[in-house]
Amino acid sequence: MEHNKKLHGFFRDDGTEINPELVPKPGLCILCCNDDNPNEEIPCILTRADQQGESEFICHAFKPKNK
Repeated sequence: MEHNKKLHGFFRDDGTEINPELVPKPGLCILCCNDDNPNEEIPCILTRADQQGESEFICHAFKPKNK
């Protein structure tokens, strides 16, 4: 049995790797206070990656930035 030697990174449910630099950032993310929060970086990348190719982006963690 061959094992994948890579033990870190982002992966889809089917095991394919997600390159965070290639996951587009929707406009909603730019308006969100979590966009600048390093503690939310991973959940945000996974949320965006999961919805790639969808006609509408939905994020239940969206909180508008305070002006």
